[in-house]
Amino acid sequence: MGTGRESLRRLPRDVWLIGLISLVNDSASELIYPLLPLLLTSVLLAGPRALGLIEGIAEATASLLKLGSGVILDRTRRAKPWILGGYGLASLARPLMAVVTAWPGLLVLRLLDRAGKGLRTSPRDALLAGWVAPEQRGLAFGLHRAMDNAGAVVGPLAAAALLAAEVPLAQILLWSALPGALCLALVLALREPPASLSQPPALPLVIEGTPTRLPTRFRRYLLVVAVFSLGNSSNLFLLLRAGELGVPRERIPLLWAAVSAVAMLASTPLSAWSDRVGRRLVLGGGYLAYGVFYLLMASLRSEGPWLFGLFSFYGLFMAATEGVEKALVADLAPPELRGTAFGWFNMTTGLMLLPSSLLFGAIYQGAGPGTAFTLAAGCSLGAALLLAVWMGAPPAAATLEDDKPGYGPHAGPTDR
Repeated sequence: MGTGRESLRRLPRDVWLIGLISLVNDSASELIYPLLPLLLTSVLLAGPRALGLIEGIAEATASLLKLGSGVILDRTRRAKPWILGGYGLASLARPLMAVVTAWPGLLVLRLLDRAGKGLRTSPRDALLAGWVAPEQRGLAFGLHRAMDNAGAVVGPLAAAALLAAEVPLAQILLWSALPGALCLALVLALREPPASLSQPPALPLVIEGTPTRLPTRFRRYLLVVAVFSLGNSSNLFLLLRAGELGVPRERIPLLWAAVSAVAMLASTPLSAWSDRVGRRLVLGGGYLAYGVFYLLMASLRSEGPWLFGLFSFYGLFMAATEGVEKALVADLAPPELRGTAFGWFNMTTGLMLLPSSLLFGAIYQGAGPGTAFTLAAGCSLGAALLLAVWMGAPPAAATLEDDKPGYGPHAGPTDR
């Protein structure tokens, strides 16, 4: 399937709307994201260990909500309330960061922000998968990630402009309220995808949420994702390292804008490519790119023009993984358990960020950044090997054409 205009035009209206919502939300989120290391070090006087603790706890807590909201979605078949509540909580928490006076206060607000992400992510992903046919999944998730990363370009550029104009950090944080309000207005226009009239028998939520109800290949995939995520600590460490290498503070948001710009441009074609050549090939290449990037970061001793090129290369890793990972979840999960599957996937990636960020922060501060970046690269290379060897070749997807859009159930698992 191509990525031309005709293919994009065939995508449903709600796929584009979900992407627009993510674009607007990320313009707010990424306005403040590259400023958090500055806020921690220059205002709240905290270091790498505090950064690892804040990001790890916030993401781990959000991960539990990602599973819970996904499981409940499979029972209720209603995604919109979770999406609205999740974006609403984040839109409230972000501007309040302007008034924190100590890092525990930032931890609480970051926790609320990520809790909002936890409530909305699995239902949003299942809703997106429910609107498209199987052969459109890579394209649809790639488009979503491209629009999400477009917001991640707008936000850092705005932050860099405001910093260059010497606007105080507190005022910049307050500006995030405006796109947050627009995001909520757009969510109200979302529709639920068509669902089958039949429903699976209701089970206790604890039983519904167990991974044993999901296919073996999906559970293996979760382990691969967990190994990679153990080395995939918070991206804030990259920005912290850039500052230590001598990048001026007003240029740090521009580094993150470069990452997001490359991811924006490459997400749709790379994810759509996975519709044709297979998810494992594209995803494995992304894991390898991550390992190379972190090994190069381990060897840096000073900043220079090459740093923008290196961060742009990191955007290729994001483009090759973010949409493809989620398209593979939809491939491997039965339609009637798609919310649960996305819940387990999102919980795994988020929950592993706690030990990942805590370990990375401790090693960074104790043994130095070179050691921390090298160990993280090892995890990604190990995940690429597992993906190639342990996942095995996918079986023939004979039932793909029967798996129509919607929450299901329809044709059962598409375990490819």
